Amino acid sequence: MYIEMYKTLINTLYAPVINPFIIRKRKKNGKEDLSRFNERIGQPKLARPEGRLIWIHGASVGESVSMLPLIDKILELYPNVNIMVTTGTITSAEVMAKRLPQRAFHQYFPIDKPSFTQSFIKHWQPDVVLWFESELWPSMLSTIRDHKIPLILVNGRISDKSFKHWKLFPAISKELLNCFSLCLGQSKLDAERLRELGSQDAECLGNLKFAGLPLPIDAKKEQEITSQIGSRPVWTVSSTHSDEEFQIGCFLKELGKEVPNLLTIIAPRHPKRGEEIKTRLQNECHLNVSLRSAGEPITPETEVYVADTIGELGLWYKLCPIVFIGGSLIPHGGQNFMEPARMQDAVLVGPHMHNFKEAMAHALQAQGVIQVKDVQELHTEVAKLLSDKQYLAQKAQLAYDWTVSESKVLDGIVDKIKGYLA
Repeated sequence: MYIEMYKTLINTLYAPVINPFIIRKRKKNGKEDLSRFNERIGQPKLARPEGRLIWIHGASVGESVSMLPLIDKILELYPNVNIMVTTGTITSAEVMAKRLPQRAFHQYFPIDKPSFTQSFIKHWQPDVVLWFESELWPSMLSTIRDHKIPLILVNGRISDKSFKHWKLFPAISKELLNCFSLCLGQSKLDAERLRELGSQDAECLGNLKFAGLPLPIDAKKEQEITSQIGSRPVWTVSSTHSDEEFQIGCFLKELGKEVPNLLTIIAPRHPKRGEEIKTRLQNECHLNVSLRSAGEPITPETEVYVADTIGELGLWYKLCPIVFIGGSLIPHGGQNFMEPARMQDAVLVGPHMHNFKEAMAHALQAQGVIQVKDVQELHTEVAKLLSDKQYLAQKAQLAYDWTVSESKVLDGIVDKIKGYLA
């Protein structure tokens, strides 16, 4: 009932202006791939592949990367199946273009307008839908339900904010969650929240991000960067958000005195901020900064190398034995800290990791991650890791051992959904 009211409202009030409005706004903000905007309005140009088609949807880079082990496993088990991956961002589309295997392809997720979602489903006719996104799009979910297509929530996460929001609208949340045949929360708390919000079948088999594949590494680029770094001590500051680079930049001069010839690699969460980061570090922290997107090399004088590129995190994680994960010095909630752990790096995070509560609890118990309370403690801990090889090796091994112990979740999820995939 509530979904139908939503669809009627969208059609009546918003539909006449949604297309030109979205094009203008997202073009201005650089957030829309206009060469493929037809996909956003439910008019794909690709033909549907023959045979069974499994559709997997995730919002952005994090969700799409976490899908990859499951995609590989499904394609291995079912040689006659094709997989369509949908996401909503340009960055995720670029990452998927590089990392999707054969028999898997990418499309943009359509805008949640009834005519767009109906056109999308009519064209692709998926046999099963695996939903990796926490956002519940009413038009799309109801369209999937109306076509009687099995819909499974995988690695579902209900944040504190989302939980409080949906509790205000219990009837709507129940109707939306009842579109799913099965809900798999990434933690026990997520499963409990899904049940409380109305899911009839919710459980936790673990967090699929623990089963992530190794990040891709370009051997030619690795050789080039390795020759530029030489024997210098180096660490990576990854997935940073605004102001985190400055907070860290403020102690790099002092850290450079404690660890001579130190190089810091900063890989921001949003690469478009590269020039902004370079300017601020140069002007306010008086650091010598090189910018990867501008083709600037790492020279002996370079103190900070801003790696403002897409799809190269694996390179930095391999070259650097120490990785700090951003989004955690500020109240953002943190970013994926399992990826560098899988590459046997010592991993540090800040105090704000509320997006990964259960994962952090497991990692801290296994001593697989170092959590600092502020930027001063980060300075101290990085200096210790860079100066004490035995301590560094111990922390790196603990991080790796923890991720290996947690990676069995993939088999459990595949076993659970086999009945829908067959």
